[in-house]
Amino acid sequence: MPSRISPSGFKALADTAVFSPVQLGSLKLDHRIIQAPLTRMRGVKESDGVWAPGDIAVEYYSQRANKGGLSLTEATNISATASGYPGIPGLFTPGQIAGWKKVTEGVHAKGGFIYCQIWHVGRATSSKLIGRPTISSSNIPIKGNAVDGTDYASDAPTPATVEELHQITKDFAEAAKRAVNEAGFDGVEIHGANGYLLEQFLHDNVNKRTDSYGGSVENRCRFPLEVVKAVTSAIGADKVGIRLSPYNYFQDTKDSNPNAHWAYLCNELATMPRLAYVHMVEPRFDEVLDEQAKLDALAAYSKNPTEGVEAEVTAKAGVNSLVPFQRILARGGVKFLAAGNFDRDNIEAKIVSGDADAIVMGRHYIANPDLVERLKEGLPLNKYDRTTFYGADPPTKGYTDYPFYEPSVKA
Repeated sequence: MPSRISPSGFKALADTAVFSPVQLGSLKLDHRIIQAPLTRMRGVKESDGVWAPGDIAVEYYSQRANKGGLSLTEATNISATASGYPGIPGLFTPGQIAGWKKVTEGVHAKGGFIYCQIWHVGRATSSKLIGRPTISSSNIPIKGNAVDGTDYASDAPTPATVEELHQITKDFAEAAKRAVNEAGFDGVEIHGANGYLLEQFLHDNVNKRTDSYGGSVENRCRFPLEVVKAVTSAIGADKVGIRLSPYNYFQDTKDSNPNAHWAYLCNELATMPRLAYVHMVEPRFDEVLDEQAKLDALAAYSKNPTEGVEAEVTAKAGVNSLVPFQRILARGGVKFLAAGNFDRDNIEAKIVSGDADAIVMGRHYIANPDLVERLKEGLPLNKYDRTTFYGADPPTKGYTDYPFYEPSVKA
């Protein structure tokens, strides 16, 4: 069937695979467009280092909720020492839980679903912000300064002890239970990407441990897999997703062999009780580099294909691709979400090819509270304002003030 072109001149996706239903764990979604987890730094301060979602967060998520659609929250602190930034809400105080309860009720009132993304930032913070020394897989600091101006090199992390790792694993599981049982979330997404604590164990340029949590890929995956197992045991695997970014360079992470190492991780995830999904970031996307610069930087991996990734898929898709990981996970029945520079012109092909079950969109979701309807009907999109992504004055600016589509208003 030829694609329908709207009166606005844009491709309408209503009759495409993008608007076909999909089962993600315990949820049946009406379409394949998912709101990305986006740090916005709009939390309301409860006490030093502790923030909660306020009324504007309720409005923000409720605006973007839609029937049969899934929203992923901003990264949410599992404990008081998990955070790296001001204005980031947590999920460990009664006030935070009450705030998130209002958010989930607002989303559910519109027929939508919502997962809470839970995290620990590890070395991506300062001891001043969390009131204790920072921790990571090893003692290697990030280059540059923390958000409070602290020089990371002068505030280097200490390698987490095994006891600390066990406590953090428990913190993840307890946060997941609070999310589902008290705050009303439909599930949680474990943040294992973008240079935060779990990924600080996965990337071998950061993890220099010599114990059972470092060295081999099996050991480097041990802590993230223990977290996944603890969370799935706490709330059920069908309510759990995980975000990964094998080709990540953000916050000084760069693995020597992401194709083989994340293939091992995906094989392990595929043999566990079936997760709702695995969510990965496309190699072309980077927080700092533009798309071409990122692909050029990754070119070295393409010169040395390695064992451990299905050869025929690698040859077809190119070495630096999420496709081999998707194929591995599919063998275990795990759904696959792709994120990174997607728009109305490239999301359909990704789904039709079978290379992703759903697409996660961020910047366009920020600027368009009715993004799903606009894509469905081929309507023009609002432009996003990067200067308001991470906080603004007033906090509603670039957060809840983007307009819904009106036929008489040109976007």
